[in-house]
Amino acid sequence: MPTDPLRLSGNGIDIELPVMEGSVGPKVVDIRKFYAETGMFTFDPGFTATASCESQITYIDGDLGELQYRGFPIEQLAEHSDFMEVCYILLFGELPNKAEKAKFLADIINHTMVHEQLHRFFSGFRRDAHPMAIMVGVVGALAAFYHDSTDINDPHQRMVASYRLIAKIPTIASMAYKYSVGQPFVYPDNSLSYAGNFLKMMFSVPTTPYIVSPTLERAMDLIFILHADHEQNASTSTVRLAGSSGANPFACIAAGIACLWGPAHGGANEACLNMLEEIATVDRIPEFVARAKDKADPFRLMGFGHRVYKNFDPRATVMRDTAHAVLEELGVDDPLFDVAMELEKIALEDPYFVEKKLYPNVDFYSGIILRAMGFPSSMFTVLFAVARTSGWVSQWKEMVEDPRQKIGRPRQLFTGTPKRDFVQMDDR
Repeated sequence: MPTDPLRLSGNGIDIELPVMEGSVGPKVVDIRKFYAETGMFTFDPGFTATASCESQITYIDGDLGELQYRGFPIEQLAEHSDFMEVCYILLFGELPNKAEKAKFLADIINHTMVHEQLHRFFSGFRRDAHPMAIMVGVVGALAAFYHDSTDINDPHQRMVASYRLIAKIPTIASMAYKYSVGQPFVYPDNSLSYAGNFLKMMFSVPTTPYIVSPTLERAMDLIFILHADHEQNASTSTVRLAGSSGANPFACIAAGIACLWGPAHGGANEACLNMLEEIATVDRIPEFVARAKDKADPFRLMGFGHRVYKNFDPRATVMRDTAHAVLEELGVDDPLFDVAMELEKIALEDPYFVEKKLYPNVDFYSGIILRAMGFPSSMFTVLFAVARTSGWVSQWKEMVEDPRQKIGRPRQLFTGTPKRDFVQMDDR
């Protein structure tokens, strides 16, 4: 929605730039013609002040600590919804009725198995390969197995690809884990929920019956809901950038997985757990808190504060209660949990953390939960990818269907050597 333009004067330039206004959030200056009219680029490393697209999917207010999927507050979705319903909301923009949800579940269930020949693909990886390395390779390879859903110009094929990705990612993730520990792959059980089926594929073995714990199933479902989408973060922007070239959806999601692998993004909860292991015991917490406060010390407390949220991470509020419920259910005796709970108490009470709003974030609690449930830290980012696939697919679909979308082409501030002449070898 256009509003009064912004006038810029200086350096011999006097121009008016259109100002756009969304349904909520800050206004946006339209600079699409800025270079053509001024001969200058804008400079914004990390794109932290640049809107790269127009979207109707997810909204974040970092100052207020709010996260909404299609307008629905994350707290309400976490309390009243389930992950499959959230996937529907992200894809289609509205709450489904009973018939719509039933059909959506049936469509997803129809795609949970992977092509049998894909099983052999895993044997090409070393046993000690990181599961995220396997995920990048296998998800990208899906384009070689499902040729009938790679035409991005066909709405039906786009939808089939979207369903396939949401349905198959848990199966592939569990296969990556099973391969790493030398256990047989477990086929999907479509009588279970999305989260319950994933837990069974992860932890069941043919020799012993596996019963899904309702508490753990709910915790897994909540983790998926809370990580389903998060606006134009690094991996989502990567999916959109890859998609802007016309790449097939499987390649785009594989690109997102590769970006998510970074410790500053999807690896944050793994880094948080590594920090807890470094602290090791409760009596050492004061030492590390003091180091965190020391500007001269490079040590950072992982799992506290957030790039976007300048207030409490709304997802962390949900995860905190879930973490305590899971620990109580499992009765796990792990000194790291004692460290985590004491660190949480300090962070919520210490004036330094409170003043700087360094509250525990969702990564702090999710790492604790996943460790208690038996997931190795190498699988943490994989689980993030399982959850975020629904958001990636929704963002990719929205991008492809936007008639104004162009191939991504950021510009640069060049600071290298200006034009010069080549010097022949004998003259150097």
